[in-house]
Amino acid sequence: MLDLCRPVFLVTGVLLSVLAVAMCLPAGVDLVHGEEEWLVFAASAAVTLFFGLLSITANRGAQAAHFSVRQIFLLTLVGWLAVSFAAALPFAFGLHLSATDALFEAVSGVTTTNATVLRGLDAAPPGILLWRALLQWLGGMGFLVMAMAVLPALNIGGMEVFRPEIRRADEHMTPRLARMVAGLLGIYAALTGLLTLLLWGAGMSRFPALLHAMSTISCGGFSTSDGSIGHWHDPAVDWVVLLGMVMGGAPFGIYIQLGQRRWRVALQNPQLRWYLGIMLAAAAALALWIIVETNVKPLPALRHGAFTAASVMTGTGFATLDWARWAGFPTAILFLLGLIGGCAGSTAGGLKIFRLQILYTTARLQMMRLLKPHAVLVAQYEHRPVPDLVAESILGFLFVYILSFALLSMALGMFGLDFLSAISAAASALANLGPGLSPLVGPMAGYAAVPDTVKWLLSAAMIFGRLEMFVVLAVFAPSFWRP
Repeated sequence: MLDLCRPVFLVTGVLLSVLAVAMCLPAGVDLVHGEEEWLVFAASAAVTLFFGLLSITANRGAQAAHFSVRQIFLLTLVGWLAVSFAAALPFAFGLHLSATDALFEAVSGVTTTNATVLRGLDAAPPGILLWRALLQWLGGMGFLVMAMAVLPALNIGGMEVFRPEIRRADEHMTPRLARMVAGLLGIYAALTGLLTLLLWGAGMSRFPALLHAMSTISCGGFSTSDGSIGHWHDPAVDWVVLLGMVMGGAPFGIYIQLGQRRWRVALQNPQLRWYLGIMLAAAAALALWIIVETNVKPLPALRHGAFTAASVMTGTGFATLDWARWAGFPTAILFLLGLIGGCAGSTAGGLKIFRLQILYTTARLQMMRLLKPHAVLVAQYEHRPVPDLVAESILGFLFVYILSFALLSMALGMFGLDFLSAISAAASALANLGPGLSPLVGPMAGYAAVPDTVKWLLSAAMIFGRLEMFVVLAVFAPSFWRP
């Protein structure tokens, strides 16, 4: 047991030490602006660094070069939890939030969920605003690495189908997976810089432009204003953020292909085509509803419809309009978009497009077998056969996803949430979207008014959904701890 845990605690100590260094950034910003909250970040950094170094020192002799499958599962869960608890310190000490609210805000940031309990963001200290954006940016980076390097190796939810894609994407860039991950992180940082410049040029000042770029590319959605992106009332800002959300929800492997000038391969990516097709169809339907129901002119209606569709589908949660006030047809569209999510290999949440594609292919194949019982038919994805184990893995993932959604919805209802609030909050937490579809938990309301028990359940659901569920289930399985 000790041999299993020591390398995990060693790497967790390194993660805490890195987080402590990251806390120095908001401390410096507050110090420059003359805000006393820099002391809070300095103290939080000291506490986090102490426990990080303590964990490193206590497990210094552990072999961390080669992790077993069980250690990877454990490290993923323990690392995410440790970072979440440490990230809550500035919220608890600086804003004097309760332990529940501080941890809820930190988990929301690290999992890029955009479920917030904070109000009065327009007057918040710059260090806190930077810390929220930084948590989402680092959380998006961490999930991107996990999605590209860890989940395919662990055969979780059908992600093993991307093993050949990783090797092929890496073939012309570097012979090692570590170098491929470094390339992805370079692209991630470059896109953040590009969005910062575009938002600055669109009318935002430099600091909000940087923070919104970090929240956009990570599909996190934390804003510097209670009114979210609608605070600016600027079409140029809306279009830039829309572009950033679309880029964040697309598979990052295509940016490697574009960098290699493999334009045709990138544009023919089946995930990308489904992703853009579903988003465009939803945007058109929402725009038509906005025109008919609110008498908005076509171009603004198209902008708001496309922005809302992209925000919900990628799990970013930004808003130009309060969609929680909508009812009927658009609510159904947004609910489905939130469940579908973005592409595998992106920072978006949800079921992921590729799983829907393989499920559709499998269902279509079953229909063809009914019509042609003696035909030899093989399911394919990207012109490659889909093994039966992959299809079974995806079906198992879908079952756990639906069961978790049903149980969480009922639990939220038991603790006082109305029906729409319960089901939309449950779906948003598991898909890492954040805002729900009712005024109680909508994009302009946040989660400050919900009971503490609900916040604990949603915090657990955010981590459960971000870690693709089976990582958590595996660690809590009794067989995991048997020698």
